[in-house]
Amino acid sequence: MSNLGMIIEERSRDIGDFLVGHLIPFRKKRMIGPFIFIDHMGPTQLGPKKYMDVDQHPHIGLATLTYMLEGEIMHADSIGTRQRISPGSVNWMIAGKGVSHTERTPQDLRNGKIFNAHGYQIWVALPAHLEDMEPEFYHIPAKDLPNWSDGTAKFKLIAGEGYGQKSPVPTYSPLFMVEIKTLEPYGLDIVGQLQGEVGICIVTGHITACGQDVERGNILVSKVEDSCKIQLHPNTHLLLFGGQAFPEERHIYWNFVSASKEKIENAKQAWTNKSFPMIPDEKTYVPLPQ
Repeated sequence: MSNLGMIIEERSRDIGDFLVGHLIPFRKKRMIGPFIFIDHMGPTQLGPKKYMDVDQHPHIGLATLTYMLEGEIMHADSIGTRQRISPGSVNWMIAGKGVSHTERTPQDLRNGKIFNAHGYQIWVALPAHLEDMEPEFYHIPAKDLPNWSDGTAKFKLIAGEGYGQKSPVPTYSPLFMVEIKTLEPYGLDIVGQLQGEVGICIVTGHITACGQDVERGNILVSKVEDSCKIQLHPNTHLLLFGGQAFPEERHIYWNFVSASKEKIENAKQAWTNKSFPMIPDEKTYVPLPQ
């Protein structure tokens, strides 16, 4: 594949009634820049008896980025946040030293009607010196994210910096996440526009890169400084993400990420003992997996 290092195929798994396509970490590629985990939620139909209900669970050492293409989710967490997310907006939760949260279909959508749900749940590892920071939460409406066009291709900068734009999502290391949609053939040039490692996630459609056709449901991994030209075919929808890799290795166990194995062990113990920060008045609890 010349300048593109590998193709990662989506592997499907079930979480309750929700089908999730797992993209990274992959056995040959644990991270892309600071991005350590990407789940593709749906697309699926929800209602009237099938809804999204992810019970209370913990995180440390990372920031979660939720981005919906269809459908809505209600987020609640242990720092007191309750925030509904709609398509095109960003929920950005910084777990830091420890946070618990739930993700559910909002009550007003549990009305017997069928609707589509489709989105991405993404984890970004924090720099080692910020892993113990206080938890934070930010919601950025779709209208506040930078949007621009190049011919028939439409761009949106979801997080970080790229293409001379900066997202209002408050990140803590050099990274980017860009959404691209095009109705007609389009030649994508990322050299000089993005910094660091690049993951190219094909949501719909297909692309040709370094002479090879790649279909939806795959991620291509590249080092931007030597990437070949990428041809988007008509009606293609991409997410580009990545950034500068950290100098230290990251360990991951369940929902815990850290440069320190000791911090992960402490978090496991705290969750088991229920001394971890919990959501007020939330009775659900996802046990630590064995």
